[in-house]
Amino acid sequence: MGVEIKESDVSDAELEDMEQFVYDYLSASVQNEDDGGRMRWYPWHSADYRFNHIQNVVALSRKIAKREGAHLDVVTVGALFHDISKLEAPQDIHAEEGAKVAREYLESRGEYPQSFIDSVCQVIVDHSFQGSLSEVSLESRCLMEADILDKIGANGTALMLLRMGYESRTHMDAARMVDRVYQRGADHVERLESDTAESLAHQRLKRVKWFREWLEAEVAEMDTETQGN
Repeated sequence: MGVEIKESDVSDAELEDMEQFVYDYLSASVQNEDDGGRMRWYPWHSADYRFNHIQNVVALSRKIAKREGAHLDVVTVGALFHDISKLEAPQDIHAEEGAKVAREYLESRGEYPQSFIDSVCQVIVDHSFQGSLSEVSLESRCLMEADILDKIGANGTALMLLRMGYESRTHMDAARMVDRVYQRGADHVERLESDTAESLAHQRLKRVKWFREWLEAEVAEMDTETQGN
């Protein structure tokens, strides 16, 4: 079971305020950059993409948390803030910086229990941990599994195809590039611990595999150098 925290209910109105704060913070992070934002020419480094990713992770982590018995508010708020510093801080410290922003927000708005704030911040810090998911709390695991899931499936495939355009690749490379999404997704699945996340992952990977097969079947002379899965 997840952590036990008393009197930590977060209202829908409070969640909406948090969402708006996160979006505004991401937008300001880009606007404050002299060059318009780190790697701004890749859409997944824009404020809109990052916020969409956060929304996806919130939905996925809540689904996992409900089925696995984690503390739903800790997971939800942690997911909302987990990438808030992604566009302004170096990758290797964005989780720690995000936890600082979340702590300041939660301590200055509302009367959340300190145990709740500490747990949320720990979840945010943990989400960039590269070790086994069995070594972190259930709440951290729910967020980390959701973060992994959003990188695979249809979303990961669409981003790969966008990347092809930015790299001036033609659609003839599409099957091979989509296969990269499949292979990377399969590697990520090995980290998952919960039955819920594994089930979702396999559903998403199956769709990627089907899409790759459709490309190979319907586009003449398609580059089909895949790894045979």
